[in-house]
Amino acid sequence: MLEKSCKNVKLPFVWRNYFSLMNHQTLIPVALITLLLAACGTPSSRPVASAETIAQAPRTMSEKGNEVVLYALGLIDTGYRFGGKNPQAGLDCSGMVSHIYDVAAGMKVAGSAADIAKISRPIERDSLRPGDLVFFNTRNQAFSHVGIYIGDARFVHAPSTNGKVRIDRLSDRYYAQRYESARTFFD
Repeated sequence: MLEKSCKNVKLPFVWRNYFSLMNHQTLIPVALITLLLAACGTPSSRPVASAETIAQAPRTMSEKGNEVVLYALGLIDTGYRFGGKNPQAGLDCSGMVSHIYDVAAGMKVAGSAADIAKISRPIERDSLRPGDLVFFNTRNQAFSHVGIYIGDARFVHAPSTNGKVRIDRLSDRYYAQRYESARTFFD
């Protein structure tokens, strides 16, 4: 069959003679060897490990944490008010956390950012899950600002600057320099 198809195709003289001399018993092993060599020449796509990569079991997603994030996102652009504890009057950072945890997770969390830090459990930064808390030293005072981690190195918070609840990145220079701790209320 191959010989017939080769005779119909106008191949150079050398190739025509080569295919006419080959039979099926030699063609199959040659084809398999060719495929094997082609496969060996193609680099496989493997994840590249770096010196910073540490294998560890990820913390499982928290249903309450996800509810906290969804509610927090609904408060974007809510006005800032020092000491504010509800969206109608305005929120400060700790008032925002207290309100969201109460409504979305049914948890009573009260006090200043420092008070909230004292009653929450510390976790590693690379273990952050949506709904966990991130703390900053923004007034030369430990745990003076708090936000809710939403994933992808971002957090929702109520900063006094620009006067509205908003999303910022942990890698933003201002927050990266003032990052203090990650904490959680969830298992």
